[in-house]
Amino acid sequence: MSKDNGYSGLEVAIIGMSAQFPGSDDYRQYWKNLQEGRESLTFFTEAELKALHIDEALWQDPSYVRSCGGIVNNKDQFDHGFFGYSPEEAALMDPQIRLFHQHCWQALEDAGYAAAVDNKKIGLFTGASANANWQLYAHGQLANSSVDPLYFKMISYANFIATLVAYKLNLKGPAVYVDSACSTSLVAIHLACRSLLTRECWMALAGGVSIKTITKQGYCWQEGKVTSSDGHCRAFDAAATGTSVGEGTGVVLLKRLQDALNDKDHIYAVIKATAINNDGSQKAGYTTPAVKGQMDCIVTAQKMANVPAHSIGYIEAHGTGTRLGDPVEVRALNEAFATGGNNKFCAIGSVKTNVGHLDTAAGVAGLIKTALSLQHKQLPPSLHFQEANPEIDFAGGPFYVNTRLQPWARNSNWPLRAGVSSFGIGGTNAHAILEEAPAVQPTDAGRSYKLLTVSA
Repeated sequence: MSKDNGYSGLEVAIIGMSAQFPGSDDYRQYWKNLQEGRESLTFFTEAELKALHIDEALWQDPSYVRSCGGIVNNKDQFDHGFFGYSPEEAALMDPQIRLFHQHCWQALEDAGYAAAVDNKKIGLFTGASANANWQLYAHGQLANSSVDPLYFKMISYANFIATLVAYKLNLKGPAVYVDSACSTSLVAIHLACRSLLTRECWMALAGGVSIKTITKQGYCWQEGKVTSSDGHCRAFDAAATGTSVGEGTGVVLLKRLQDALNDKDHIYAVIKATAINNDGSQKAGYTTPAVKGQMDCIVTAQKMANVPAHSIGYIEAHGTGTRLGDPVEVRALNEAFATGGNNKFCAIGSVKTNVGHLDTAAGVAGLIKTALSLQHKQLPPSLHFQEANPEIDFAGGPFYVNTRLQPWARNSNWPLRAGVSSFGIGGTNAHAILEEAPAVQPTDAGRSYKLLTVSA
């Protein structure tokens, strides 16, 4: 690929996607919710708490938060016959694995591909949340089941998710399970990009899933813990006390940009570069974020993308709304950009304010949001921001919290660009640089008859 068009040949195109997040069954509804600034979190009424037989003394406690966070619809439904499972097998299968089968299929269809009939290699990189509750439940059901105990383990333990889906969809590229806590799905996307660039595969599915299978209930808030005092995530705000929790899944289908252009694929956005690293031990504790680790990761991604910091107009932040995490993240961004001050050219936001923290699916939720923002050339609002956390140094960098839906217009000769961050407990950081898709070249009218492809 010629450098004359601004591409190095190391770019990866997002050509398909599928997602199911709180308040949305697909990525189109997800984008509409983001545009409208909708918070897709669920809170209990007193009647619901009584129906759940939760002790009234507990939910009357001032520290009790009547929130079950962001939940997805129909997570108990699965077309087992379509994927070749028996009803008995499906009943024992981790719901995360069930849901991920469907969304991998839908991401391929979104791009116009069918894995089972293509001879070229398709890779799969993904991770899922730990689900001990489901394993306990499923083990209890196994005694009355004819399912082989070894196969039972494979369908009820999330670490088999990549190879199970690869088998059922006939994916012949690398099938890799990833686990880096909250940064899992963005790390999976990073690994998928690397696999494409080394030509281990022709296309790659990448993402993550996190589904809760415990009974819906609230929680007792404690100072200094990750969850917030009122169930809302107020990223970067002075009133922030933590994050909200959520569940969901997201998958993107990736292809080398030049191949996507040659094949005339629809391109949502371009991944210019990705980077991952770990904080190491130079921080206050194992679960504590580190400025230097995050900053190094962001700078590495920018260098790999060969883009100047001032050409980036939006950052989809990790943005948990914690009193420690947000100031560390913005300081790392300030140091990575090393510019700004009075010139506020880069918006910042966090989808966790809309859907909660999706654990292993958090990174892909942010990446899909950003890809759709680039496609539609709009910046959706980050919610619940009124006054900046005084510990955050917004004066020292180019960032401002975007609080309203606004057109995303170029203010220079650069194409629209964005960064996406995802940081995992334990210190594995991931950052991606995205760019708007290349302009579609107009063609002549061609034949009078058009081909309409339909999938049933």
